[in-house]
Parts: sequence; structure tokens; C-alpha cells
Amino acid sequence: MEGQKETERQERLDQQKRQYEMMTETPIPRLVIRLGIPTTISMLLTSVYNMADTFFVGEYGTSASGAVGVVFGLMAIIQAFGFMYGQGAGSVSSRALGEKNPAKASKYSSTGFFAALLTGALITGLGLLFLDPLMRLLGSTETILPYAREYAFYILLAAPFMCSSCVLNNVLRFEGQAVFAMVGLGSGGLLNIFGDWLLMSKLDMGVTGAGISTAVSQTVSFLILLSMFLRGKTSGKIALKNVSRKLEDLLLVCKTGFPSLVRQGLTSISTMMLNDRAGLYGDAAVAAMSIVNRICFFTFATSLGIGQGFQPVCAFNYGAKKYGRVRKAFLFTFLVGEVFLGAVALGGLWFTEPLVRIFRDDPLVVEIGSLALTAQFIGQMFQPFAVCTNMLFQSVGKVGIATVMSLLRSGLFFLPTLIILSELYGLTGVQVSQGIADVLTMFVALPFALQFLRQMRRMEENAAAG
Repeated sequence: MEGQKETERQERLDQQKRQYEMMTETPIPRLVIRLGIPTTISMLLTSVYNMADTFFVGEYGTSASGAVGVVFGLMAIIQAFGFMYGQGAGSVSSRALGEKNPAKASKYSSTGFFAALLTGALITGLGLLFLDPLMRLLGSTETILPYAREYAFYILLAAPFMCSSCVLNNVLRFEGQAVFAMVGLGSGGLLNIFGDWLLMSKLDMGVTGAGISTAVSQTVSFLILLSMFLRGKTSGKIALKNVSRKLEDLLLVCKTGFPSLVRQGLTSISTMMLNDRAGLYGDAAVAAMSIVNRICFFTFATSLGIGQGFQPVCAFNYGAKKYGRVRKAFLFTFLVGEVFLGAVALGGLWFTEPLVRIFRDDPLVVEIGSLALTAQFIGQMFQPFAVCTNMLFQSVGKVGIATVMSLLRSGLFFLPTLIILSELYGLTGVQVSQGIADVLTMFVALPFALQFLRQMRRMEENAAAG
């Protein structure tokens, strides 16, 4: 028995050593791409199943399509807390692994996981108790409400699994185990697409089928991700015994992940405001903006996936005091993201009407969605630099600046732009607001990023000088 334990301990140490060498010695382009491709595939599959919901639900009418946009705001709330715990636990544990301290990494991973599980359960209880007021708060009109309520019921049941899956996914990514994260998320995504087809197209279960399909796929994804930790595939371990009893450890996880809570929370608030302003022009406007947001999230997934491959490289090497690698990773990720997203956005400008029509062949929905999609494609060309800047600061623990960056796109710029332009130009103001907010965000992020990159150059020179 003692010999077996010693063998297992030595295997874990060898695995941790190999992981450290991979994260600190692999050439930056190869490492970012290696970690980014599985994450990109995961993001694309997630986007595809979100679009599958939009496509299949769209068969039941414009009001049903609008319900997808309303419930998207609810999912953003759940993910806001999930990403706060996940990005916080992932970033802190990755830096701990960079310091060669796996026990510390396990403590933060476990603390974040169980906090997310409890938070998700709380969202389920409160959401079901106040379901109708919540749907109205998220921007539902009276004609959309029956569909939104039906869809949201099953999303709320799955909230604990959705919330804690964000932690499992992010901890795996920050460890450099992006392939394992891809397997978990990808399996759930494919199952959701199949479930949509079966329950809605074949069994004609309508919006209920979409809700059940999403809930089941999220639960399966959760179980697959959790199995990676239970089977010993990771450097850090998730177990109840590893949960910290110190409040400051939970606060550190929350503090580090707070920019993600701000970013995702503002996404939910901006979705509410967008639905509210679009709702003044009828269900067609709500449906059109919902479709445009889903299309843009799909195109953005490529850039975001590569960026999430950059985060573990950044956090791990910052913890290991290899600042030159952090700088190189930032510049490489920005350039790759700009090339990919710029090419996709430029190409998409020629096909805005056909893209919207795929999801809802309603002349009014297509007309409204086409202009909105054009504006957002233009704005997306400015997104990669701002997104990389936000990820850089959060990954290295610069929470204050990362929070400011998170406030910009969906908050400080988008909400005032939406309100002012919709008052001045009506529906046109609603359609172009997000694109304008994206452009403004990039110009504010630029000086923050350049200053920190210069600072890291000095830190690198000081480290080299001993």
C-alpha cells in the first residue's frame, strides 16, 4: 500500500513538472495556439448550439424568437457569477502552479467550485419564485412572456451546473488542459444541437424542447468536466476537504474574478436595456437584435477562443516571473485575433441580409437585423485589442484596471450610447449603438496596455540583472 501511494505521488510530481516545463519553455506562438485551438472549438460549438436554439425556436414565430433574446439575459446572469468564480479561481491557481505550489492551487479551485455550485442553487430558487417579474425585467413583452417563461424554467433548473461548469472549464484552461475543457463543453454543445433537432423538429415540443435540451446538455457537460478532476487528470484537485475555511481566500477568488462578473453582469443589463428599447418597435425588433447578437457572438468566438488560450500562458508565466513571455503572448494573441476577426467581419459585411434570414425569414426582422449586423461587424474589427488588454490585466491580478476595462464595452460606453442615440434617432440608434461602443472601448484600452507592456519590459530587465 505504501509503495503504491509513493508511486502515485511520484507520478503526480512528474506530471506537474512536465506541465511547468510546457507552460514556461514552449515557444509562445506554438503554446498559445496549442491552448487556444481547443478553446476556440469549444467557443464555436457553444455558439453553434446557441444559434441552433435561435434557428429552431424561430420556426415557432417572431415572439418565440424574441424569447431567446430575453432568456439570453438570464443565462448571462448565471454565467456572470460562474465566470467570476471560474476566472478568479483559475487565475490564482495558475499563478500558484507557476510558483510550484499545487496544494495552494487545489485550495482555490475547490473554493471557487463549491461557491459557484451554491450560488447557482440560489439563482434557481429565486428565479423560479419570481419567474414572471424576472422575465419582464429582462425585457419581455406581453406577447413574448409565455415563451420566455417556458424556456427560462428549464434554464433555471440547470443553473447550479451551468455556474459551476464555468469554474471547471476555467480551471482546466488556466492549468493548460484546454483539450479536457474542450471535450466537456464540446460534448454538451453537440448534445444540445441533437436535442434541439429531436425535441423541436421531430417531437414538436416547441420552446419547452429548447429549454429541456439546453438543461440536459449543460448537466452532461458539467459531469464530464468534473470527471477530469475526479480521475486525477489535473495538477490541482477539487474536493470538499480542500475548500478554504478562510474568508480572505474566497474574497481573493471573487476579487480576481470580479472583472468577469462586471463584464458578464453588464452583458445581462445591456441585454435588458437593448430588449427594452427594441421592444418599443415591436417583437420584430427584439427578435432581430437577438439574432444579430447570436451571429456576432459566433464570429467573435474565434478571437475569444485564442484569447482564452493566452490567459493561462499569461498567468502561469507571470507567476513564474517570466515577463518577456507574457509580453510576447499578448502581442501574438492580439495580432492573431485581429487577422481572424477582421477577415470574418469584412467578409460578413457582404452577407448581412442572408445571415439574418437564415434564422427568421420575416422581411421586417431582416431589414432591422441587417443594419444592426453591419454596425456590429464594423465594431468587431476594434474588439481584439480591448479584449486582450482586459484578459492581460485580469490574468496577472491587476483587478482595478481589469474592472475598468470590463465596465467600458457593455456599460460606460454602450448604455449611454444606446439611450442617447435611441432618443435622437429612434430604432437606428438602437441598431448602431453596440458597434460605436466597441470602437470607443479600443481607444481607451490602448494607453493602459502600452504603459503596462513598458512596465513589464523593465521588470524583465530587472529580473535579468538579478
